[in-house]
Amino acid sequence: MAHVLSTFWQLSAEQALHHLHSSPQGLSQPEAQRRLVQYGSNRLKPPRARAVLRLLNQFKSPIIIILVAAAILSSFLGDALDAFIILAIVVFSGVLGFWQEQGAADAIHALLALVEVKTQVLRNGAIAAILVDAVVPGDVVQVSAGDSIPGDCLILESQMLTVDEATLTGETFPVAKMPGTLPADTPLSDRTNSLLMGTHVVSGRATALVVHTGTATEFGKVSARLKFRPLETEFEIGIRKFGYFLLEVTLILVVLIFAANIYLQRPMIDSFLFSLALAVGLTPQLLPAIVSINLAHGAKQMATQSVIVKRLPAIENFGSMNVLCSDKTGTLTDGTVHLRSALDIAGQESDRVLFYAYLNAIAESGYTNPIDEAIRTYRVFDHSAYKKLGEIPYDFNRKRLSILFAQTSNPSSDPPSSSNRDNVLITKGALTHVLDSCTTVEQPNGEVVDLSSLRSRIQQRAEALGLEGFRILGVAYRRLSIQQLQLSDETDLTFLGYLAFFDPPKPGIQDTIHDLAQAGVTLKMVTGDSHAVAASIAKQVGLTHAQILTGLELRHLSDAALVHQVHRVNVFAEVEPNQKERVIIALKKAGNVVGYMGDGINDAPALYAADVGISVDTAVDVAKEAADIVLMQKDLDVLLGGIKAGRTTFANTLKYVFMATSANFGNMFSMAGVSLLLPFLPLLPKQILLTNLLTDFPEMAIASDRVDRDQISQPHRWNLRLIRNFMLVFGLLSSTFDYLTFVVLLFLLHANPAQFRTGWFVESVISASMIVLVIRTKQSILHSRPSPYLVLATIAIALITLLLPYTPLAAPLGFQSLTVQFLVVLFGILGLYIFCAEAIKTFFYKRVHL
Repeated sequence: MAHVLSTFWQLSAEQALHHLHSSPQGLSQPEAQRRLVQYGSNRLKPPRARAVLRLLNQFKSPIIIILVAAAILSSFLGDALDAFIILAIVVFSGVLGFWQEQGAADAIHALLALVEVKTQVLRNGAIAAILVDAVVPGDVVQVSAGDSIPGDCLILESQMLTVDEATLTGETFPVAKMPGTLPADTPLSDRTNSLLMGTHVVSGRATALVVHTGTATEFGKVSARLKFRPLETEFEIGIRKFGYFLLEVTLILVVLIFAANIYLQRPMIDSFLFSLALAVGLTPQLLPAIVSINLAHGAKQMATQSVIVKRLPAIENFGSMNVLCSDKTGTLTDGTVHLRSALDIAGQESDRVLFYAYLNAIAESGYTNPIDEAIRTYRVFDHSAYKKLGEIPYDFNRKRLSILFAQTSNPSSDPPSSSNRDNVLITKGALTHVLDSCTTVEQPNGEVVDLSSLRSRIQQRAEALGLEGFRILGVAYRRLSIQQLQLSDETDLTFLGYLAFFDPPKPGIQDTIHDLAQAGVTLKMVTGDSHAVAASIAKQVGLTHAQILTGLELRHLSDAALVHQVHRVNVFAEVEPNQKERVIIALKKAGNVVGYMGDGINDAPALYAADVGISVDTAVDVAKEAADIVLMQKDLDVLLGGIKAGRTTFANTLKYVFMATSANFGNMFSMAGVSLLLPFLPLLPKQILLTNLLTDFPEMAIASDRVDRDQISQPHRWNLRLIRNFMLVFGLLSSTFDYLTFVVLLFLLHANPAQFRTGWFVESVISASMIVLVIRTKQSILHSRPSPYLVLATIAIALITLLLPYTPLAAPLGFQSLTVQFLVVLFGILGLYIFCAEAIKTFFYKRVHL
């Protein structure tokens, strides 16, 4: 059976159903459950990492592995207690990182469940909406415009179906699909009787039999071979480069320190463990966990603003976004389309135009949309005298919907026609596209005349209505004697009249646009509506003096010219679907971080092209799948809240980077240098690891920290130059005070090795914890309040560090209790360090990074 199904396009519907032990009514629920176990989940990505694997990943660093091996070796050489302490600290650090990452992963999994894509299947003979992941071979699915194809399928029935297969075949234009059988050697791009996973329906509808799911699909095979990965964001690239930089410095330093200690004839095992412990302290091993925790915390905060993050790294781009492109419907406007009037070509109210529009809307089955809903609810007619014979669904190339009716009698609302033909084709759509299919026009008195002499007048009237803010559609008809409708019949139509729709601006939208501008985000409207409608809406929502660029003008602009134009243009009108992507790319080339908000079938390319693709929960499948972020409400106020949450997350992540490049790095660098000058190791390996562990706690609390207003008032981007300068200034400051501590301990307090190690341990941990309170803000430490969690974590670690030398754990850890004199001097150094850090911070943000 498997061999036959590998070329399923050669099978008839009956044969395929037989081989899959299915029926036109679909599977029963118990059988579907059994097949889900047999074939596995219908997904291309592997399932979430199990908890055990996530725990083991905490110890996969080569440095950690070597450290554990060296500790075990030292236990066999008679130092079992030290080895046990080292291993215990390493395990505890790993468990701490695992606990944080697991919590972050669980939180994100719960959020993603809110925006999972569903599909319509026949289960037990009835339509059911199920998650795409639960689709199995043998399922019978129903798809329509905007739906993603949930697996490789054989078409059982279809109606005017076209599918976008660009992801698989590279074909630019939608491909017509229909039932049938094809030879086994038919190439992928010619399988017109098949629907393929990874593609989506552009127009029409179909019932299809699922044959392959998951990695068994054509899309799954390609994904498995190429191992697709999303493009890295600017933030991800910056984090990766930063990690590599610290790792390179660490490896060079560790090798040199180990070699120097061997040259000074110190014990090899002790020197090796000391070097590895230094490496653990220097390596940003907590960086992935800290980033995950911050992003997960940010995602949870954004969820409270009704913003669901599908891809965590997009949070940084969301915060960095300085241009937002959006359609007007539902974003700038109320989103509820209302029919204002149905007019004949003279501009008079016409029941005939309204009735024909009503027939077209009531019989539409391919693409659910608010315009048809507005027509259906405006006025209800008796349409019992009309029987639907066929439909050419709306698509974004024709921009028309045509339906053929059999007319059995003439109701009072439809004046008799002079034609003896009983069937009527009614077409409704964008005015220009409807007129393109017309050759004649019906005047108010019923006379049909040639269109060419009246076309300019028709368009002028529509333009005048557009200037009043109305969206104008055209209605046309054709009398026919045919019983089956074909695309070629959509010609030689008679233009009947206009439909005028309005969608009022959202209450308070002007204030929202002003708030976005204050937050450094420029709004650009990208719409398919006419120049006149776009200009009217722009004026109503507060985009005054808007410069408008139309799709026709776009066509005549080169890519280079468009890059120079995009900054000056506020409104893009009469834009074709493929032109949206071009606008986004031009804005990115002009140096912007661009967000695009869309929810339609034709928005997917622009969503993919944008730095941040934003959709809504009610969007079509293909738009939700393409988006990085999904709004649970289509509202710019919701978006504004999400932007601020994204900027908060980015700011808190940078705080960890600054800490790792100042106190932590400075302490470890100082320790490496002084180890060459002292006749003993400045800290024992277990003490270095304990220092590293204790300083982790305040860092993990950074995710919940407050952020100053200036850090979220404007977009910020990853700035390696700023980080480098910060590392040089504050790392040097940290090392300066470390060496001051060494001098004081040795020459002023005359500390023995145990006292030296204890004194420096206390100073090192507390200074690394306290400095977080300084570098977390550009403001004075007295004016910017940290979060309670960060304060509590810092105080707790300081107390633990102070008390540790006086507990029973002191001896096994190599510590010795300190006198009051020691503590007073150490606290004096700490106070001076914080004071100098505050002073240098003010100077730094004024001068160095500019």
